[in-house]
Amino acid sequence: MSKKNEISDLTDQFRLEIKNGELPYGIMLPPEKELAIKFNVSRPTISKVYDTLQSEGLIKKKAGSGTCVVFSKNNKHYTLGLLLPGAGESEIFGVINDQFMELSKQKDFTFLWDGTVTNNADMRQSIIMKICQSYIEKKVDGIFFSPLERTHNAHIVNESICKILDSEKIPLILIDRDIYPFPNRSKHDIVGIDNFHAGYVMTNCLVKNGCESIHFFCRKDSANSVGIRLAGCRSACSNAGIVFNDSNIFCGEPSDCDLVRKISVIPGKTGILCANDTTAAVLMSSLNKLGIKVSSDVLMAGINDMKYSKHLQVPLTSYRQPLLEIASISIEMMLRRLSNPNKPVCTVNVTGKIIERDSSKFI
Repeated sequence: MSKKNEISDLTDQFRLEIKNGELPYGIMLPPEKELAIKFNVSRPTISKVYDTLQSEGLIKKKAGSGTCVVFSKNNKHYTLGLLLPGAGESEIFGVINDQFMELSKQKDFTFLWDGTVTNNADMRQSIIMKICQSYIEKKVDGIFFSPLERTHNAHIVNESICKILDSEKIPLILIDRDIYPFPNRSKHDIVGIDNFHAGYVMTNCLVKNGCESIHFFCRKDSANSVGIRLAGCRSACSNAGIVFNDSNIFCGEPSDCDLVRKISVIPGKTGILCANDTTAAVLMSSLNKLGIKVSSDVLMAGINDMKYSKHLQVPLTSYRQPLLEIASISIEMMLRRLSNPNKPVCTVNVTGKIIERDSSKFI
């Protein structure tokens, strides 16, 4: 087949799939390199296909964001609500929220964001139901929800929100985690990192740098994703031949020196994986108060790669979440659900990146 025919045939194929709804409005198309491999053609060929489709007003190419389908038979404008109660405690939801707002400028939908940015979990619990109700009254087309955590009744609130939205037939995309602990599974789409992989590779990072004993530290009433990170940690220890049982798991406040003192530390051979960077930062301070030095006596790693992590007393090794991708994929999943409410429930796990710093190196 000639190059000209390749371009024409692929353009016709994509044009048909876009116009008949197989590639619905708002969906992100694969990168040019990926499609070139799939169809066994050159990348410039795919680039010309995309250029033609863009000139016809069917797609839009934007540097740094990818290629999006902008054709719609009905040109439906969606209003979507954001329920991200963790935005007050973790900057990752602030970044995701900002990306949602940025993407709304490129696509035909509007986001409603009513806050819940307080860093007090109980206060978030008291207002999140009101915000959910306000979204229902405003007749939103769908809601993105990051389940509440760090408060005793979080599971009740999370389940209530999902039941209410189900009864109103409002599509729901869960961000970062499910409302139920693994291996239980809700009937809603979920987009987040592969938490098992995160726990596994961060534990391996400590093991490869000399740790022969591993502990896991988390706060009480943590998100269900933390349990999956713990499972990844346990699996990595098992594969490395390291004994890991309940005595290696610490659940409480990292500022509680009496609890921290119970952590068995063999200088130069012990590693601690924290459920997230927030926990790691406080634990690092508590260890220091007890005369235990990170990178001298113990190694430490976290998850999330918060902005302050590299500025701690000992720069923290962490697992960086691909936040922009999580936001973009969440929108794709919402558009998929809006186009057909009966599509199978999906979980999309995005792989992050290990950022190694001094906290995971013995000196």
